[in-house]
Amino acid sequence: MESVNSEETVDVVLIGGGIMSATLGSLISRLQPEWSIRVYERLGEVAQESSNAWNNAGTGHAALCELNYMPENADGTVSADKAVAINEQFQISRQYWAHLVSTGSLPEPHNFINSTPHMTFVRGKANIEYLKKRVEALEGQPLFPDMEYSEDLERIAEWTPLLAKKRNPKQKVAATRIVAGTDVDFGALTKYLLSDLEEHGASIQTNHQVTRLKRLKDGTWNLRLKHLVGGTPKSVNARFVFVGAGGGALALLQNSGIPEIKGFGGFPISGQFLRTTNPKLVAQHQAKVYGKAAVGAPPMSVPHLDTRVVDGETALLFGPYAGFTPKFLKTSTWFDLPFSIRLHNLGPMIQVGLKNFDLVKYLVSELMASREKKMQVLREFMPTAKSEDWELITAGQRVQVMKKDPEKGGVLQFGTEVITGADGTIAGLLGASPGASTAAPIMLDVLARCFPDRMAEWEPKLREMIPSYGTKLSGDPAKAEASTAATAKTLQLSA
Repeated sequence: MESVNSEETVDVVLIGGGIMSATLGSLISRLQPEWSIRVYERLGEVAQESSNAWNNAGTGHAALCELNYMPENADGTVSADKAVAINEQFQISRQYWAHLVSTGSLPEPHNFINSTPHMTFVRGKANIEYLKKRVEALEGQPLFPDMEYSEDLERIAEWTPLLAKKRNPKQKVAATRIVAGTDVDFGALTKYLLSDLEEHGASIQTNHQVTRLKRLKDGTWNLRLKHLVGGTPKSVNARFVFVGAGGGALALLQNSGIPEIKGFGGFPISGQFLRTTNPKLVAQHQAKVYGKAAVGAPPMSVPHLDTRVVDGETALLFGPYAGFTPKFLKTSTWFDLPFSIRLHNLGPMIQVGLKNFDLVKYLVSELMASREKKMQVLREFMPTAKSEDWELITAGQRVQVMKKDPEKGGVLQFGTEVITGADGTIAGLLGASPGASTAAPIMLDVLARCFPDRMAEWEPKLREMIPSYGTKLSGDPAKAEASTAATAKTLQLSA
C-alpha cells in the first residue's frame, strides 16, 4: 500500500469497495484516464457487504419477474412504466459489461453472469387475475419478448419441477417465464472491476475507514482516515468524493455538512435466506421465481426461490426473511440508527413510523418466526422442502431511505437516491433495490450531475461503451432486439 500524507491531493476518492464505487471508478478511468483515483474500504476485502454474492439475491433486476415493480393500482389497472424503465437501466449495465468483456477488461462472462430464466409464481384467484393483467400490460413491450404464461401445473413442472412436485392439483396457480433472465455474482464482478481499475493506475486501500469529511476553502475535500490495522491516522484531499459506502453513506454525508442531506434518514432492514447445495435439488430448479409480497412487507422482502451461481458452484436460495436491527451494515454497530437522528430528519422519521404500521407489524412477525415457520413459507413454493436440506444464512443489511415530503411530512422510499452537493464536488448513494443491477445507469446519473460541463466531451466515448446511451430501447423494437442479441452474444447468454 502506498503511504498517504496530508499535503496530497487526488482527483477522485471513492469511499466503499462495493459495486457502485467500482462502477463509477471504472467509468471515470475510461473517460478521464489521467485522473488519479483512490478507493478506501474499511474492511479487509472489497465487496463484503451488500455486493457480496450471498448478501443479495443476485438477480439481474430487469423487472422480468419482480411483481413489486408493477403494483396493481387502486382502480385495478396495472402499469408497465416502472418495469420498462428498470429494464432500460439493466440494458445499460449489460452493454457496459459486454464492452468490458470485449476489450479484455473483464474475464470470461460465466465468472460473473449466467443465463437463468426469470419466473413469477402466484396462487389464488385474485393473484392469478393480477398476473394476467401484468402479462397484458407487458405484451408488445420490446424489452419483454417471449413471455410465457401458464395456469397448467404440468406445464409449470416442465419449467421447474420443484414448484409442482406434490402440490395439491386443485390449488389454482399461475406462472410466467422469460428465458432471457440472468443470475449475477456482484461480488465477483466488483472484484474484477476494481482489479481492472488498479491496472489503470488507481489505488485500492482496504482496512481504511473515513472518519471525517471537511470542505476546504479551495473547494477540495479533506478526508480524515484511520488505518484499522494499527490505528494510524491519515489524511488526504480530493477534488471529487463519491460516498458509495452502502449503509455507511448516510453518516458520512451528514458529516460532510452539505445541506442536500438534510431531511434524510435511514430505516435498516435485515434479512435471512435459506440455502441448499443438495445436488438433487439444485438439478431440479433452474430459475429465479418471484412471488407476491406479504401485506406490509417492503418490496425488498418479496419471496423468491433462486438459482445462484457463486464461484462456479450452483446453489438454491429462498427468502428473504426480513428482520430488524439498528445496524446500517452487517459489520457496523448497534448505534447506527440512533446516531443518525438529527433535528432535521426527526420529523420525517416520526411521520414514517406513524404511517407504516403494517411494516412494523410485518417485521415483528418475521422476527418471531421459528425455523419451522420459515420452512412453511418455503413449502408454499416448494411443497417437498425438507428442513435438513436447508441452512439459514444472514443476508446483507438494507437501509431504506426516509425523507421529507411536502405533503406527507415524511415518506419511506423503496429505491435508490443519489445525493449531490450543489457544486458537484461530492455525491453519495442512499437506498437499496434495484441497486447493483442498475449500477451503470445510476453512476452515469452521478457523472451528469457532478460533471455537466464535461458530458458533451465524454459523449462519444460513452456511446462507444454503451451504444444506447441517451436513447430508449423500449421505443424501438428493432434496436432493442439488436442490442439484447449483441450483449447476449458477448456475455455468452442464451438471449
